[in-house]
Amino acid sequence: MRRRRTSRHLVALLGATAVALSAACADGSPGGPPTTPQRTAAATPAAAAPDPSDCPSTAAERHGWGGPTRASDFANGLPPDWHPYGPEPGHARKGVRTPEAIAVDGGTVTITATTDGTTGAMSWHPGQRYGRWEACVRSEVGPDALHPVLILWPVAEDFPVGGEIDWMEIFNGDRQEVNVVLHHGPDNDSFGGKIAHDATRWTSWAVEWTPQRITTYRDGEQWYTTTRSDVFPPRPMNMTMQLDWFPPDGGGPAERGSAMHMDWARQWALPESEPATLTLAPGDPATGQPRSYPDRKPRVLAPGS
Repeated sequence: MRRRRTSRHLVALLGATAVALSAACADGSPGGPPTTPQRTAAATPAAAAPDPSDCPSTAAERHGWGGPTRASDFANGLPPDWHPYGPEPGHARKGVRTPEAIAVDGGTVTITATTDGTTGAMSWHPGQRYGRWEACVRSEVGPDALHPVLILWPVAEDFPVGGEIDWMEIFNGDRQEVNVVLHHGPDNDSFGGKIAHDATRWTSWAVEWTPQRITTYRDGEQWYTTTRSDVFPPRPMNMTMQLDWFPPDGGGPAERGSAMHMDWARQWALPESEPATLTLAPGDPATGQPRSYPDRKPRVLAPGS
């Protein structure tokens, strides 16, 4: 089903019912125009309205993960350890991924996609094998052709044998169902689960990857787990945020565009975590097309790079 994967033009920048694990999920079987959120100011501090991009319920708090190893809140624009893709062809070499589609405003990073499949993606380096990741995200209603997705992607750019963990992926334009999909093996086999949820509202999505299991969380509640460790990714992975283009029949255009917003992202190392030896230098562009753009692949950096 995938994937993937310079000048920057960055503005200074998962029903809603809690779902218990089902038997299917327990063994890992399948189970208008974009807008930017506005922050409301109150007349007095005593009457201050809550930040609409806040995700108050998190897996980290509920399960006592402690402070993250790394964190991004986008208060000062796009940090240099986030790397936009492109410009280059999009997923399956359809559409376009461009840094121009990514903007930061008011502490929120937004990927905007147009009806012709001009969209964006970005990766967070350095990665690791095993760990925890959590992000506060919302997705705007759009066409089925545009898929908001949070991914753990192989740092070595060796998909499909390097695996892929789509820990929040939305296939439907109404954004009322969220999927987890694990890809593995040379034939790109996959399995996963899904949950009913209004993903147009701010939600914290998390994934925990250990040698024994992969578990996903929605607003701190566990909703999927698998112990099929024989097909887990074999090497370090890094987080990506993508709004992927799957063209409608006939190639498009879609009936409308869409957007995906992220307020913050956090990463935790575990005692068993293995840090990636390949990475990108601060500010480097990334790619979803490593054969075409080998200079954008993660690499071993010289000291001080």
